[in-house]
Amino acid sequence: MREAPSAFKRCLIRPKAALRERAAGERTARPPSQPRLAVLRAGRRSSSAAPKRLLPAASFFPARLHFLLANEATGGAAAGRAERRQRRPVCLSFPPTPQLPPSSSLLPAGRRLFPCPRERQLQAAGLWRGLRLCWERGPMASTTGLLKRVAREGWAVLVARTGLRGIHRVSSLQTDAPPATPIASKSYLHGVTDIPLLGKTVDQCLEETTHRCPDREALVFPLEGIRKTFAQLRQDVVQAAQGLLALGLKKGDRLGMWGPNKYEWVLMQFATAQAGIILVSVNPAYQSQELEFVVKKVGCKALVFPTQFKSQKYYEILKQVCPELEHSNPGALQSKKLPELSVVITSDSKLPGAFSMNDVMQAGDSRHKKQLEEIQKTLDCKEPINIQFTSGTTGSPKGATLSHHNIVNNAFLIGLRLRVQDGNARCCLPVPLYHCLGSVAGCVLMAIHGVCLVFPSLSFDAKAALKALDHEKCTHVHGTPTMFIDMLAQPDFANYNLSALRGGVIAGSPVPPEVMKKIINNMNMREIVVAYGTTENSPVTFMGFPQDNIAQKTETVGCIFPHTEAKIEDPETGEIIPLNSPGELQVRGYCVMLGYWADPNKTNEVMDDEKWYKTGDMAILDEYGYCKIVGRCKDMIIRGGENIYPAELEQFLHTHPKIQEVQVVGVKDERMGEEICASIRVKAGEECTVEEVKAFCKGKIAHFKIPRYIVFVKDFPLTVSGKIQKYKLRERMEKHLQL
Repeated sequence: MREAPSAFKRCLIRPKAALRERAAGERTARPPSQPRLAVLRAGRRSSSAAPKRLLPAASFFPARLHFLLANEATGGAAAGRAERRQRRPVCLSFPPTPQLPPSSSLLPAGRRLFPCPRERQLQAAGLWRGLRLCWERGPMASTTGLLKRVAREGWAVLVARTGLRGIHRVSSLQTDAPPATPIASKSYLHGVTDIPLLGKTVDQCLEETTHRCPDREALVFPLEGIRKTFAQLRQDVVQAAQGLLALGLKKGDRLGMWGPNKYEWVLMQFATAQAGIILVSVNPAYQSQELEFVVKKVGCKALVFPTQFKSQKYYEILKQVCPELEHSNPGALQSKKLPELSVVITSDSKLPGAFSMNDVMQAGDSRHKKQLEEIQKTLDCKEPINIQFTSGTTGSPKGATLSHHNIVNNAFLIGLRLRVQDGNARCCLPVPLYHCLGSVAGCVLMAIHGVCLVFPSLSFDAKAALKALDHEKCTHVHGTPTMFIDMLAQPDFANYNLSALRGGVIAGSPVPPEVMKKIINNMNMREIVVAYGTTENSPVTFMGFPQDNIAQKTETVGCIFPHTEAKIEDPETGEIIPLNSPGELQVRGYCVMLGYWADPNKTNEVMDDEKWYKTGDMAILDEYGYCKIVGRCKDMIIRGGENIYPAELEQFLHTHPKIQEVQVVGVKDERMGEEICASIRVKAGEECTVEEVKAFCKGKIAHFKIPRYIVFVKDFPLTVSGKIQKYKLRERMEKHLQL
């Protein structure tokens, strides 16, 4: 903590007698040299002859009050200083509390809480007003009460004076903690609101972080040999944004990004955001028919992709939809099937009818620089920035349209709960960028909190991910349960040094308890959190805390996010149900999408007039607001009138020592309506039989929950983001069982 001059000199010690004299109505005169705030270290009572020990404010003050004390007021008229000198001294004494980090550790290196004198004046004014009000309102019964009043009064003034000015650094010191007391009896939650939301665009966030730490590493692509600092990334983004404008794109146009995790993907994400162009996240596994559907649905004017990745030949696939491409001039495509698509950009080579990425980077000039500056003046955080198509686990994809406000605040709150504000976090990102876990909890998180992102491979590779965790000394890693299972299953897993690893996010599907325990113990991820959300919700709405116990990490998806409401309704009656009862989870708040692009009917199916979003998930809320997902409403199996939740069965079967992964689906049955089918992938080198699995179930779960069909498989149908496509698995099982 830096030295606090002038109004906030170092705290000296005064005896408790001063406070008692004040409470008795006696006035204690203060010599001119006596500081205004004196604090007595407590914990043990010492004799009056014993010297009082001076402590820095950081050793005991709550973070908010310490934050006020750590930055002095500068400037001020002589009259104001004289008036302050007449104020009475305040003596505080209270029990010892846990050590807090100095204020410098709460922020990235070289960054002060409030950089300008005016902001420091506001900060000091808040504290002094709190002290004056507390003094004028008479003695307190205890010094703890006095301290709380000082903090409350001072903080109220500070927030009132700075909130309207949108000072971002205030919110970085807010705390997000699990609830301390039980909630009401009904299944309704409202997240805390004392953490201010950000009213900023994505580009403003990146710009601020670049100014704060220009030389800090922002991106690492080990396979491509690319390393970028925030200053270098920002320079590339500005150049790319000007280039897109030079190619004829304008604010509000849609640009599709179609491909694996490459630097160009991140570059286009931030360049489009800066230029007001809406980024369309296209699944890199899409073939010609799927590509045609999404590009036509949103009316993409531009499409960016690599020539080829593995067996996916992107240029050839596009030619199947647009045969005119090969004979067109770059930027002048006229396609019968995709009439709005005119600009095609290949990220790694120069091909007929397409610009190369180098062409884009060189296209802008001073005119486009001025045009970009004018666009930035008109950008609003409530405008759309991204269209993310649902992953297709339930059929045709729909384009969830998200605003700057949606994804900026979701990434901001993810970072607070992950505790990555210190600027030292290095996050490994094996998840696809086309998915919201990668683009929001990865790239936008990086832009806001200054996290370094490490992309281990172009698509998920367990060995490459472990290598990146080791060589790049990553502190966090995001992934799906399947990704973590594959990393843990590597034969040479023990050879990798994961000592730097401490946390991350696991999301996408339920996490089996045995898998979570291995992640915590074998990967050193004590602070891992489970997250739950949907593409339509930006995406995270529930998330655990790093300090959660093992039961909370394995049985729930955590607590509601700030500024978010959630309720559990009976799907049939629409009534909010009691706690600890299953029903459909609904969400409302800043995170809910603007709607499905050009699809009002589909939007109205999932959002009501009061903006409640129906997740389609069956969930349970407990007394402390922790949420447990028990399955999809459509996945719930109704066997002879009994409701059976696949997630419950999957968690139980995961405890079998030979089972690596299991998925439970309902298959049709003439007599019972539906029967339970368990698709099982056994561990390497193990053998398992149907009889063995059924014997394992008997006496441990209800008889009607024991799967009638057990099928051993080598893999499961997955989306590119790693989610199980249960509707495809159900079709596969019914065909295999000849039902």
